[in-house]
Amino acid sequence: MAQVPGEVDNMEGLPAPNNNNPAARWESPDRGWEREQPAASTAAASLFECSRIKALADEREAVQKKTFTKWVNSHLARVGCHIGDLYVDLRDGFVLTRLLEVLSGEQLPRPTRGRMRIHSLENVDKALQFLKEQRVHLENVGSHDIVDGNHRLTLGLVWTIILRFQIQVIKIETEDNRETRSAKDALLLWCQMKTAGYPEVNIQNFTTSWRDGLAFNALIHRHRPDLVDFSKLTKSNANYNLQRAFRTAEQHLGLARLLDPEDVNMEAPDEKSIITYVVSFYHYFSKMKALAVEGKRIGKVLDQVLEVGKIIERYEELAAELLAWIHRTVGLISNQKFANSLSGVQQQLQAFTAYCTLEKPVKFQEKGNLEVLLFSIQSKLRACNRRLFVPREGCGIWDIDKAWGELEKAEHEREAALRAELIRQEKLELLAQRFDHKVAMRESWLNENQRLVSQDNFGYELPAVEAAMKKHEAIEADIAAYEERVQGVAELAQALAAEGYYDIRRVAAQRDSVLRQWALLTGLVGARRTRLEQNLALQKVFQEMVYMVDWMEEMQAQLLSRECGQHLVEADDLLQKHGLLEGDIAAQSERVEALNAAALRFSQLQGYQPCDPQVICNRVNHVHGCLAELQEQAARRRAELEASRSLWALLQELEEAESWARDKERLLEAAGGGGAAGAAGAAGTAGGAHDLSSTARLLAQHKILQGELGGRRALLQQALRFGEELVAAGGAVGPGADTVHLVGLAERAASARRRWQRLEEAAARRERRLQEARALHQFGADLDGLLDWLRDAYRLAAAGDFGHDEASSRRLARQHRALTGEVEAHRGPVSGLRRQLATLGGASGAGPLVVALQVRVVEAEQLFAEVTEVAALRRQWLRDALAVYRMFGEVHACELWIGEKEQWLLSMRVPDSLDDVEVVQHRFESLDQEMNSLMGRVLDVNHTVQELVEGGHPSSDEVRSCQDHLNSRWNRIVELVEQRKEEMSAVLLVENHVLEVAEVRAQVREKRRAVESAPRAGGALQWRLSGLEAALQALEPRQAALLEEAALLAERFPAQAARLHQGGEELGAEWGALASAAQACGEAVAAAGRLQRFLHDLDAFLDWLVRAQEAAGGSEGPLPNSLEEADALLARHAALKEEVDQREEDYARIVAASEALLAADGAELGPGLALDEWLPHLELGWHKLLGLWEARREALVQAHIYQLFLRDLRQALVVLRNQEMALSGAELPGTVESVEEALKQHRDFLTTMELSQQKMQVAVQAAEGLLRQGNIYGEQAQEAVTRLLEKNQENQLRAQQWMQKLHDQLELQHFLRDCHELDGWIHEKMLMARDGTREDSHKLHKRWLRHQAFMAELAQNKEWLEKIEREGQQLMQEKPELAASVRKKLGEIRQCWAELESTTQAKARQLFEASKADQLVQSFAELDKKLLHMESQLQDVDPGGDLATVNSQLKKLQSMESQVEEWYREVGELQAQTAALPLEPASKELVGERQNAVGERLVRLLEPLQERRRLLLASKELHQVAHDLDDELAWVQERLPLAMQTERGNGLQAVQQHIKKNQGLRREIQAHGPRLEEVLERAGALASLRSPEAEAVRRGLEQLQSAWAGLREAAERRQQVLDAAFQVEQYYFDVAEVEAWLGEQELLMMSEDKGKDEQSTLQLLKKHLQLEQGVENYEESIAQLSRQCRALLEMGHPDSEQISRRQSQVDRLYVALKELGEERRVALEQQYWLYQLSRQVSELEHWIAEKEVVAGSPELGQDFEHVSVLQEKFSEFASETGTAGRERLAAVNQMVDELIECGHTAAATMAEWKDGLNEAWAELLELMGTRAQLLAASRELHKFFSDARELQGQIEEKRRRLPRLTTPPEPRPSASSMQRTLRAFEHDLQLLVSQVRQLQEGAAQLRTVYAGEHAEAIASREQEVLQGWKELLSACEDARLHVSSTADALRFHSQVRDLLSWMDGIASQIGAADKPRCPSSLLGLPASPWWPPPATPSPLTAPFSME
Repeated sequence: MAQVPGEVDNMEGLPAPNNNNPAARWESPDRGWEREQPAASTAAASLFECSRIKALADEREAVQKKTFTKWVNSHLARVGCHIGDLYVDLRDGFVLTRLLEVLSGEQLPRPTRGRMRIHSLENVDKALQFLKEQRVHLENVGSHDIVDGNHRLTLGLVWTIILRFQIQVIKIETEDNRETRSAKDALLLWCQMKTAGYPEVNIQNFTTSWRDGLAFNALIHRHRPDLVDFSKLTKSNANYNLQRAFRTAEQHLGLARLLDPEDVNMEAPDEKSIITYVVSFYHYFSKMKALAVEGKRIGKVLDQVLEVGKIIERYEELAAELLAWIHRTVGLISNQKFANSLSGVQQQLQAFTAYCTLEKPVKFQEKGNLEVLLFSIQSKLRACNRRLFVPREGCGIWDIDKAWGELEKAEHEREAALRAELIRQEKLELLAQRFDHKVAMRESWLNENQRLVSQDNFGYELPAVEAAMKKHEAIEADIAAYEERVQGVAELAQALAAEGYYDIRRVAAQRDSVLRQWALLTGLVGARRTRLEQNLALQKVFQEMVYMVDWMEEMQAQLLSRECGQHLVEADDLLQKHGLLEGDIAAQSERVEALNAAALRFSQLQGYQPCDPQVICNRVNHVHGCLAELQEQAARRRAELEASRSLWALLQELEEAESWARDKERLLEAAGGGGAAGAAGAAGTAGGAHDLSSTARLLAQHKILQGELGGRRALLQQALRFGEELVAAGGAVGPGADTVHLVGLAERAASARRRWQRLEEAAARRERRLQEARALHQFGADLDGLLDWLRDAYRLAAAGDFGHDEASSRRLARQHRALTGEVEAHRGPVSGLRRQLATLGGASGAGPLVVALQVRVVEAEQLFAEVTEVAALRRQWLRDALAVYRMFGEVHACELWIGEKEQWLLSMRVPDSLDDVEVVQHRFESLDQEMNSLMGRVLDVNHTVQELVEGGHPSSDEVRSCQDHLNSRWNRIVELVEQRKEEMSAVLLVENHVLEVAEVRAQVREKRRAVESAPRAGGALQWRLSGLEAALQALEPRQAALLEEAALLAERFPAQAARLHQGGEELGAEWGALASAAQACGEAVAAAGRLQRFLHDLDAFLDWLVRAQEAAGGSEGPLPNSLEEADALLARHAALKEEVDQREEDYARIVAASEALLAADGAELGPGLALDEWLPHLELGWHKLLGLWEARREALVQAHIYQLFLRDLRQALVVLRNQEMALSGAELPGTVESVEEALKQHRDFLTTMELSQQKMQVAVQAAEGLLRQGNIYGEQAQEAVTRLLEKNQENQLRAQQWMQKLHDQLELQHFLRDCHELDGWIHEKMLMARDGTREDSHKLHKRWLRHQAFMAELAQNKEWLEKIEREGQQLMQEKPELAASVRKKLGEIRQCWAELESTTQAKARQLFEASKADQLVQSFAELDKKLLHMESQLQDVDPGGDLATVNSQLKKLQSMESQVEEWYREVGELQAQTAALPLEPASKELVGERQNAVGERLVRLLEPLQERRRLLLASKELHQVAHDLDDELAWVQERLPLAMQTERGNGLQAVQQHIKKNQGLRREIQAHGPRLEEVLERAGALASLRSPEAEAVRRGLEQLQSAWAGLREAAERRQQVLDAAFQVEQYYFDVAEVEAWLGEQELLMMSEDKGKDEQSTLQLLKKHLQLEQGVENYEESIAQLSRQCRALLEMGHPDSEQISRRQSQVDRLYVALKELGEERRVALEQQYWLYQLSRQVSELEHWIAEKEVVAGSPELGQDFEHVSVLQEKFSEFASETGTAGRERLAAVNQMVDELIECGHTAAATMAEWKDGLNEAWAELLELMGTRAQLLAASRELHKFFSDARELQGQIEEKRRRLPRLTTPPEPRPSASSMQRTLRAFEHDLQLLVSQVRQLQEGAAQLRTVYAGEHAEAIASREQEVLQGWKELLSACEDARLHVSSTADALRFHSQVRDLLSWMDGIASQIGAADKPRCPSSLLGLPASPWWPPPATPSPLTAPFSME
């Protein structure tokens, strides 16, 4: 519908109309506006509002006009038209007609030529008529409006055209619910989908969401990201964003610029304009997407036409290239010559890695692409029914697989060799680099930390010491964590030494240096931590002492207060605070003792002391004194506070108890009615207990009161006892108290006892009355509920409805069982009613309420008996009806099924084809299941019939005939099914056999053709023959089984014998042809040799040899000038050596190859040079290279060592120069801090010097090493070290001298600083002591306290003076040259101290006397002023004119009384202070006068205060009652009109509102009753007084009583009227709702939509099932409505006829709705099943295609592990595929069968789908079987090669172990150990025997299967293993002989050793006696030459001892 845009805009801009204020309604946009209020201000505001709205509407209209004009021009541009003014150019109808033609694409009637108005109207009418034909609804738009140029209608027409042709076509399908949206919502959803994820873009509407321009840019960026850089756009720059988006759309997208930035960037952008512009984006991008899709489709069709030919050419080209690349790459990577350097090996490895990761994957992908390409060629050719493509010889997939296997084998060998070489090269290089790096880091770190821990700058304050401790802990943690790193350096050095690193001497020196520095650092750290811990502990103790002294001073100031409290709360608060203070003091006293003990321990330390012991003792004594004084003050303060609290607590308790008892007694008297009620009226007169709820509420309130009584009773008794004790004592109870507080204490206690006794008696009376009333009311309420329930139960039990079918009867029976259970549950309560009533009646008497209850009990008993009787009868009727309905339903269902299946079986014919037979067989399988299920149902029917007949059911004959008919039909259907099954089995067996024979024959034919067409190359032919043999083994047993089966079937079915024999003969012929083809193709074998490597290797080696000699250069090469250059030269030289070592193997191989060639045929290296002439030159060049390298290495090593020495020497010289400069520029400082800083710096300097000594030693050791090694630079190094040591000694001497000077200066500066600090402190205190400023009297006391603290501080600091004197005397003794200045300084300090002490004592006496007198006078003066002010307040006695004034006066009076009591206590305290203070006469007289005046004035105040309290209390009571009467009367009058209303309402909602209002009113009246009764009672008490003031109370009392009674009666009457009206209105309302609901459901059921796909159909079906369930559930509502109708008819309502007619109409509508729902559900279910089957078929076909791709892969593995993985994966794949495929296929077939049997309309299509699926599945199974066989054969082959490699490796390992057996590592092995080791080795060999045997058996089996190259490889591998095994056995035999001979030799040597040992023992026994000496020695002659020396061994034992 077209709307006028201007009017719509005005409606959106106006506020919501106010229906309650007609003056706020707009009348017309053109006529203006009017307001009824004449005020000028209101009119001005309204005028401004209207003008503002008008301006906004005009602005929006202008934007729409501009946008629509541009939009029209953008479309008219296609036909060469253009408009300038939208309103003017559309008038004639020409432009409008052209616009519609362009938009619709249809030809409109030709416009009428002419300029007259009639012509324009006719043209516009044609355009409007066309729009109406297009189903465009135009409202209020005529041709004359457009011709007249009506702005709003013209805009509305254009907007309607935009909606129809641009927006209405938009439909977006959401992903979640598949629902569609249209028009504006769809466009908004499209925008949200396209802009999702863009920051700060949130499109919620077509107005403000586009204002910042980001949304337009996001749309463009989503489809054309090259046009907009969205990340550079910001939300704040809206105009720029809009301008850029509009310009981009216009220039690059060709979209007309319909908007400008100012049209969008405004407060309320126009929605229609933005929608118009956004629609253009939508259509452009949709068209762009559609064009792209169409282009793709056309290209796909063209590609399919030309693809096959190009793919074949491309396949042959790519296959040839790939094979050439593989052969070329295998030749390259088979070369095992590696560079002899780390960088060279790394480069080769990188090149190999790059090949594996970059080049090979591309080729592997090309290989896979070739396979896919070939498969694609064959598929396309097969699809075109063309002959399959056969690649030319050498380019097949099998050729590529074979070449690829050789490539991967070569890759594996090269990678293993490269990685082993790289690991070896990297090990030493990495270790050396790591060691140098770590040594440099460790030395730097150790030097820095040694310097750091040698400093003791701890500080003299706790924060400084704590900071130092934390810093030290951090240092320790770092050092501890660093130990592993230091050990790591040693481990690295050890590893380098173990590996034989060439520069191990330098490594060892650096390691020793690091370990020495580490030991020095750990010692320094431990000593520093001990000193630091002592300082930290002492500073913590000092800090705690300072905190404790400050805390004790604060506590003393609090304890000096004399305040004891003016009332109980204040006294409790003070006492509680004091208890906390005492707890703090007790806790802190223990802490003080612990601190003192801890501090004294530091004064007893030996050795290092962190502080002077005297200072510690002084601090301990001061803290102890402060604690003792504080404890004494706390004890005095507690005694004062406890005495004051006792008195105030007693007075308050008595006053509260009496007041509470008085209030509660008054409440009980008011609630009880003033007297005891009789037993007969207990229920109605017990304090307002008119019903059960009010009685329960009153009883609960009374229980609360009793709880309060019990709680307060004990408190009152305790207070009374304490009061008696105080009265008996008869004196004051605390400081400052007077006996006046005890006056009247006994009287108050007696009054409280009497009041409490009366309260307890009243409470007991009221509780008794309430209990009796509650029991009677509760019984009556329970009885009413029971009667109501019995009436309802009787109505349900007596119903005559027994159901019309099984479901309704079952529901009624279930409801009746529930009712019967409830009736039985109520039997006990009904029988006990009389006993319960007798008990209650005996307690309350025979009142009217009891009589009424007895009558209702009899009625309940009678009604219960009737309900029981009727329920039993109805239960039997329902049971019989349910049984019959159930049986008829089962019989009907069974007969329907039997009739349907019987018709199908009779019309079925036995099919001829196998597919049809399988379909029918599947149907019979499902039929068996259904018959089994139906048989159970037939048996159930027979059983039910038997029970009914035996039970004597009235319809027994009818039931029996129904049973007989069902049984006969069941027997017939069973016989028919068995007959059809036998016919089907025969056809199925024959057809299956024929099909299987055809399949086997096709397989054999295909194998024969494949062998005949295979190329004759060796590798391809061998591959094809191996596959053929495996296939023949699998097919042969299958062929034999088929022949046997054919013979059996021919005997069983003679009619098919000829057909069966023909298939067997054809199969035999094909089998013979295949065998002959395989035998003919197995005779060709070819082998290829390998050649042409020697020359290539020789050229490469000669080139390298020339370059290596040039690089070696001998000793003539350049020598390094720096350490870096020396390291670089050594590294290059080492790399050259590594390269030479690597080339040594190449050299040996070349020489061996040359000798072999020379011995064979005298080959030449080149033209003119023979091998025998070339070999000596090659050997000479090789040895020359080795010599040059050794000479060059020696020169470089010496130069490198000398450069290391120069580096260490330069470092040492730099250190010495720095030390010299530091010592020469030092000056003595003039302050303590500067001296300490200088000492700290000098200690650090000394530590640095000590550390630098190690560097000196390193340089000295290096020079000595150069001399020892004979280095050419040794003498130069020794001269430099000599100069270095001389300079170092000079620096050491100068450093020690400067340290002594600094220590002397530090002692002097310490003394001068202490003197200066004490002198400054004395002068500061002297100024304070001489301060004579006169202050006010109220400040004297504070000044006295400050002076006391000042004196204490002076006494404490006298120790400071004594300490300075001791230090001065000691300094003069040690340093006599400073004695004069020190003595003068000490004299000045002593003189200042004496003057300060005398001044302080004089000032203390003056302050004490002045402060006390001033305090007393000031206190009495302040009290006098307060009393005078109170007297003036009490002179004006105003009783108050209203309640608020009286309450205010009472509060003021209470405040005055509390102030007087407080002042009374204060006067007593001041009197005590005056008597105790020694004052001067003048001061004492002045204080006495003030004291007397205050006492007299205080006594005069007591009487006026009491009189004023009495008058105010009486006035308050009178005003309070009058106020309550007025309030209650106003409350009653306010609610009386609501109770008197007669309006009942015209509808259900109105009646309900009236009922709720009246119920609320009644609840409010009931809740307000106690309050009103209380007010009436109080008013009655005052009205009985005879006074003028009570007259007004009496009048108010009478008015309130009459109004209250009228209000309650009116409320009850109105409730009865409203209940009657509610029943009628409720029925009409329910009927209307039911009819409306049934009409809505009928519209939904009549829908023809069945869904476009499975999801939408499922949604529709779910919705329909929900609708049906809702309809079914609504049956209860219909029944409820029927019961309401019967109830109203029974009541005899005037509208009974209309009610009955409405009820009948509802019943008819409900029945029709259920029938309609059943029809629609059947249609939706069939449609959904069709969609579901289509989806499952598509998914299964796609799944089978995917599995065929996997099953057809030609990959058979590169090695055993690879093929095992492939076989395992394929086994899993086959298992999963077979299981899942069979399940899915069976599910689809079953579903198809079921749908066909159900008679689905698309049964033919379903059968086609089923046949296609079964064929695809059979092909997949065949493909999987073929691949499984191929993988098994490949696995056996690779397993043989893998086992051979493992076995050969074990044999080689055993051979390597044999030398260790013959030459064991032990120095003297035993014979038994060698034999035991040999036996263990031979036992291990026995394990290998079985493996070798198994390998031979496996090789024999494989040779029977494989031929050609594979057979040769198998035989070669077998021979290698056997050769190695024979060599191992031979070596083992040799080892056995060697061990035997070695054992014999060892046994011989053992016997020889034993014999020699025995001989030595005998010789030692012989020589034990005195040996004869030489006779020559006894005579003093030279020794005889023939006398043997004693220690010379015998010639016999010498050889053995040497051994």
